[in-house]
Amino acid sequence: MSWVSIFSDGLVVGFLLLFFRFAALFLAVPIFSHQSIPMTVKAAMAFFFSVIFYASMPPLQIEINFPTVVLAILSEFMFGLAIGIILQLAFNVITFAGGQISFMMGFSMASAIDPQSGVSMPIISQFLSLMALMILFSIDMHHWMLLFIDASLKSVPLGGFLMQENLFNYIIHATSNMFMVGFMIAFPIISLSLLADIIFGMLMKTMPQFNLLVIGFPIKITVAFVVLIATLTATMLILKTQMLNAFNYLEMFF
Repeated sequence: MSWVSIFSDGLVVGFLLLFFRFAALFLAVPIFSHQSIPMTVKAAMAFFFSVIFYASMPPLQIEINFPTVVLAILSEFMFGLAIGIILQLAFNVITFAGGQISFMMGFSMASAIDPQSGVSMPIISQFLSLMALMILFSIDMHHWMLLFIDASLKSVPLGGFLMQENLFNYIIHATSNMFMVGFMIAFPIISLSLLADIIFGMLMKTMPQFNLLVIGFPIKITVAFVVLIATLTATMLILKTQMLNAFNYLEMFF
């Protein structure tokens, strides 16, 4: 292949669409979308991987003109956004459960900026989110995404992605599943906190001198921390299962 043929219209537009596919991936998918990664670094990574995967890029199947290329770029962004939504819904199970746990522990006002999403969230949610990121690295999810993009080049042509009805149905199902599984993760702490409130209420009736804020509140936080540490392994296993299920569902794009 000569240098002149490398810069032909079809190959240049194909490389551009491949770049936008990787760019959308790094903007929407957990790990890659981390707010602590500068946008310039994400753009450089997208360009680097576009160069690496350029050799496996299939021939372009769209007509090369301005409206078609613009629609193809939007299609690539929708492709990355759809992947990001599916995986983020599975990942947000942890942050939702952390919010419920923080509320029951009285830590809902103790918020900090989450480095993953860049928004303010309770400390327990942030702690679980950072633990979840470590789990995703341990199961090589960042490698899975690169392999998924490589496989998608053979099944989803560049600029040819279309939103399907079953994708919307899955997003609705995954959203309801996020709330259900999040409550399931937080249930041990919620139930023990409610039991502690009942016990403290009975003590205040029998012992009016019992100070709930001075004695009961630290006891409640300590019990919640003990249960959180005891169930942390199970929580991370649930997250791993949710991410694997979401990743298996990505086969619908093929």
